[in-house]
Amino acid sequence: MDDLTAVRELAADVPPPTDEARSAARARLRRAVVQEGRPGALLSRRLMFRVAVAGTAAAAVAGGVVVATRSERDPDSPRMATLSAAEVLHRAADRSRADATGLPVPRGDQYFYTRTRTVRTYDKGGKVRTWTDESWTSVDGSRPSRRQEYGKVHIDPPLGEDEVRWPPTAYTALAKWPTDPAELLDRLRMGGAADEHAFMNAVQLFVVPRAMPPGLEAATFEAVARIPGIRIDRRVVDALGRRGVAVAHPKFDFAFVFEAQGYGFVGLSLKGSTGYLVDGRMKYRDPYDEERARQETGVVDRIGQRP
Repeated sequence: MDDLTAVRELAADVPPPTDEARSAARARLRRAVVQEGRPGALLSRRLMFRVAVAGTAAAAVAGGVVVATRSERDPDSPRMATLSAAEVLHRAADRSRADATGLPVPRGDQYFYTRTRTVRTYDKGGKVRTWTDESWTSVDGSRPSRRQEYGKVHIDPPLGEDEVRWPPTAYTALAKWPTDPAELLDRLRMGGAADEHAFMNAVQLFVVPRAMPPGLEAATFEAVARIPGIRIDRRVVDALGRRGVAVAHPKFDFAFVFEAQGYGFVGLSLKGSTGYLVDGRMKYRDPYDEERARQETGVVDRIGQRP
C-alpha cells in the first residue's frame, strides 16, 4: 500500500480533530521536523508520512482554498500557500509554540535583549533610511531599561510600586494574562473596546520589546485570527530583504509580518509620515513605508551584554 492510499484510508472513518488537538499535533510535528531535519539530512519516510497526515487534516478543517504555487526565487520548488489570514495566524501560533519549547523562564533581575533592523522608504523620491537598534528591557521592571529607537537611546525608569505599563512589559504581569485566545481577545478589547482596537493593542505587545511568558505570543496570534476583517498581503519584503506575508486590519496602518514559508514571526510593517510642529500645531508630510525585522532576541544579565 502506498502512503497516499494510507492517508486516505486513515482519514475516512476518523472524525475531525478539535482545534486544541490540531494545534497540539502541529506543534509536535514541527518539533519532530526540527529534531530529524538537521542541515543536510533527509527527512525519514515515517516523518514524511506524518507530514502528509497533518497537512491533509489541516486543509480539511480550515475549509479554505489551498493552492500549490511556485516560489519566485526557486521556480522548481512548489510551496503550499493558504489564502486565509486566520490560517496564517494559526500556523504562526503553532510555530511560536514549537520554537518556545524548553526555553527557560527569565529571572526578574535579568534583561530581555532585542536587536531590530528598520528600513524606511519614503514615497517621494524613494529615499531609504535604515537603523539597527538594540534594547535591554528589565524583565520585572524593577531596574532602568535601555531602549533604542531610530538610533536614539532612551532610558526608561523602573516601574513604580503600583505602576503597570499598558500593555505590561513586566514578565510577572504578563504571566497573569490568559493564553486562551477568546479570553485574551477580551483582555485586548480592554473590557468593551471594538475589535479593531483589540488589533492595535495586540500590535503594541510587539512594538516595545518584552519577554513573553509561554504561550502568550501564540495566543495573541490566535486572538487576532478571531477579529473580523483582517486581511492578508503576500507581497511583503521585510527589513532584511526576505519575502514575507503580512496580516493587517483595514482601519490601521500596522501589520504583523511572518515568514512566507514556515510562518515564524518576523516583525512589523507600517505606513507613516513625518510630523512637524507649525504654529503650535502638528503637521504631517513625507509619507513612508516602514519595515521592522526582529534580528535577535535573548535574555541577559546586564545592559550592554548580548546573547
